[in-house]
Amino acid sequence: MFDIGLSKMALIGAVALVVIGPEKLPRVARMVGTLLGRAQRYVSDVKAEVNRSMELDELRKMKDTVETAARDVESSMRNQASDLEKDWSDATKDLRDDSNMTSASSFGSYDAEGGYTGLDTHSSVVPSYRHPRKNWRVKRGAVPQWYKARAGVRSKVQSGAARVARFRPKKFH
Repeated sequence: MFDIGLSKMALIGAVALVVIGPEKLPRVARMVGTLLGRAQRYVSDVKAEVNRSMELDELRKMKDTVETAARDVESSMRNQASDLEKDWSDATKDLRDDSNMTSASSFGSYDAEGGYTGLDTHSSVVPSYRHPRKNWRVKRGAVPQWYKARAGVRSKVQSGAARVARFRPKKFH
């Protein structure tokens, strides 16, 4: 900050001794020291605040880039999903149209001997998908109960005193 050497400090001290006097010099020196300390703290606080604001600006820029990238990914996923849904609906529509044509012709048919067979049994009916739900009545554990019982795994909470009383040998009278 200031280019003050030892010789300049001695000159300032001598002038202050002459101007202020030896009685008031220690009090003035203490006050100057506290003021300089406050000034240094204020300068360091300002520097820290500037650094924080710069880092905050960088974080905001980074946040904006991440948000734009996320929006781009989301829009591309939506576009792909809509394209897939459109292709799926077109494919199922084609399959439905084909099955309607075959089922319309399969309402009744004549076999090789000329007999009417009624409905065609060879028509393909695609069953609808059904989610394999878990059977909530059946409790499934990773370790079988018989193994837990044999290995001595505790399945019920018991106090220490109750455990001692349970496994205490019976006294014979």
